[in-house]
Amino acid sequence: MTAAIVGLGLIGGSFALDLKATSFYSKITGVDINHENIDVALRLGLIDKAQDLGSAVMNSQLIIIATPVDAALNVLSQIMTMVSDQIILDVGSTKVPIVNAVSGNPKRGRFVATHPIWGTEYKGPAAALQGKLRNHVTVICNSEESDPDALAFAEQMYDSIGMKRIYMGAVEHDLHAAYVSHISHVTSFALALSVLEKEKETNTIFQLAGAGFESTVRLAKSNPDMWTPILQQNRTNILDVLNEQINQLKIFKKLLESEEFGKIYILIQKANEIKKIFDK
Repeated sequence: MTAAIVGLGLIGGSFALDLKATSFYSKITGVDINHENIDVALRLGLIDKAQDLGSAVMNSQLIIIATPVDAALNVLSQIMTMVSDQIILDVGSTKVPIVNAVSGNPKRGRFVATHPIWGTEYKGPAAALQGKLRNHVTVICNSEESDPDALAFAEQMYDSIGMKRIYMGAVEHDLHAAYVSHISHVTSFALALSVLEKEKETNTIFQLAGAGFESTVRLAKSNPDMWTPILQQNRTNILDVLNEQINQLKIFKKLLESEEFGKIYILIQKANEIKKIFDK
């Protein structure tokens, strides 16, 4: 069985490695408009060959769209004009735009909207890692709109690489993604910019920054080609949670200004309750 991966970055490359390690896929075909990505993917053995989009779709049973979310809309539109009974997945971090893009398409059932929740701050096929998707969650959205056999195939694929599955609607997904994923990146970008603006001695940042700072700003190294379209597509939900975060920052600022450290202590105690969720 042949799978085609469109977009040979971190996620696409990691999928290629994991699929090649299963017994389901005898060949992985890569598609990417960046010729350097193709060269690296071939050299590292992530893919068996490279093809143009049309050839890859016609010669594959499974097509995985792993491009940035803005490009995914265009890629999916092209694929839907070529597909017969192949199965198409996307792995983007926003789901409403792509689900809406195929609504009413006669081949809609061949598409399964998914979001494997894993990634690093690095980009490109050289950053691909095998086995890191295992035990992480993938969200399957609007599953009732996919053909039963396409959905079952997608489920089997995710099972084969060891991912856990949960199901929700695209609207619900994008709301929750804004709260627990997208806002984390905005916060990290803003903190990095704040430090770069105020601390001009880069060597001092390197020497004094502890593990807490490093982990907080790690996401600031994320790929702007990937994250700008995510922020654009999920703008409304991100603004909602961002406004709440700004409100919380204003509360801390006011308490610091008025030296009300007892109230700050109570707020920190309340924030500590998040550990109950992660310690389950």
